[in-house]
Amino acid sequence: MTGLPYLSVNALTKYIKRKFDADPHLRNVFVKGELSNVKVHPSGHIYFTLKDDKSRIQSAMFRSNASQLKFKPEEGMNVLLTGDVNVYEASGQYQLYVQTMQPDGIGALYLAFEQLKESLGKEGLFDPRWKQPLPPLPNKVGVVTAQSGAAIRDICSTIARRYPLAEIILFPAIVQGPQAAPSVVKAIAQAESFGSIDVLIVGRGGGSIEDLWAFNEEIVARAIFSSKIPIISAVGHETDTTIADFVADRRAPTPTAAAEMAVPSKEELFERILERKRSLYLSLSNQIKHERRRLSVCETSYPFQFPERLYRPFTEKLSVLEDRLYRSGREITTKRKMEHQRLDRILAFYSPAQKIGEERRNIDRHTERMNLAANRFLQTRQERFTSSIRMLKALNPLQVMERGFSVTYQEGQVVNKAAQLQAGDSVQIRLQDGMVEADVKSVRLNEEGEK
Repeated sequence: MTGLPYLSVNALTKYIKRKFDADPHLRNVFVKGELSNVKVHPSGHIYFTLKDDKSRIQSAMFRSNASQLKFKPEEGMNVLLTGDVNVYEASGQYQLYVQTMQPDGIGALYLAFEQLKESLGKEGLFDPRWKQPLPPLPNKVGVVTAQSGAAIRDICSTIARRYPLAEIILFPAIVQGPQAAPSVVKAIAQAESFGSIDVLIVGRGGGSIEDLWAFNEEIVARAIFSSKIPIISAVGHETDTTIADFVADRRAPTPTAAAEMAVPSKEELFERILERKRSLYLSLSNQIKHERRRLSVCETSYPFQFPERLYRPFTEKLSVLEDRLYRSGREITTKRKMEHQRLDRILAFYSPAQKIGEERRNIDRHTERMNLAANRFLQTRQERFTSSIRMLKALNPLQVMERGFSVTYQEGQVVNKAAQLQAGDSVQIRLQDGMVEADVKSVRLNEEGEK
């Protein structure tokens, strides 16, 4: 059995795939069915199951083809597909690789229009509360449309006829084809950055749904919604309706109607001015008549016939009030004076000057007492000093020496007894007028002495 030619799974799958590749009936097949298990991969590929009431087939639509779709594939949608049938080797399953997809029974563009309209409606982009009012007298009108075409001619001629004061500023844009939507968005951004546009007309002339499709793109709708400038949508003819019409602040059926909507008519303005002039004249005339009647009534009224009687009660009342005011003022002044005097006395009692005077008098008394005590103390001390001087004079040996006495010293010591000396000792004798050096020849003592 081992010699039999067994195939690997991969080899068998490759063989089947080559059979599919070689079959011309599996190329560019046309299939219709219902979408199921729709999954949009982040890469942009779309994977789904195509089924009918009896069978189903796995299908895939790669990003290069999916990016061309004008609508969003959804669960349960019936579609018409073209593509190739082939084998996916990794799983061994055959798949339908879709190249084109159209709704079954409804146009793809119409379906895309309805889907975007529903999505933006749920977000609130069509809500009237976001609509901006149009300026009544715009100075500058911006226009986003093709540089050459009937739309810009109609808008310019209409504005020049109705309101020549307005300045028209064109922001050229491509309005048809694959580059139209980005071009319109760029032109709206340029109008906003311009800085002084009062109202902006965005649109183009009529055409098929394909011609007008740029104004059904989501990026255009969001650019219109985000604009700070009021926008009038003027796309196609009166029967044409685009997403831009729902998002714009005002929708005009044609570019000419948009121009009429953007600016007032000079004839209407003149008529309005004349009407207001007439109304103002009539109002002022009626007011003057009314005031004249009031003046006449006032002139013939009793108070104006006898004006002194009109103000006599007020004069009397004024006199009474003046008298009351004078008495009250005098009473208040008297009370205030008495209060002032009372406070003056209290202030004088507690015045620092009073206290300073008292303290100065106390200081003077104490100073006088201290001087007397000091004088008495000095006198006493002087008397005692004098007595001490007299006593010192009396005891001063020099005073005694004046009477003939002297003091004897031996080696600096006072000799007060003869017994302290011997013959041959040297002594110093202090006299009144000087000192004498002497030698002792002999010593004689009194009878009480030892020698």
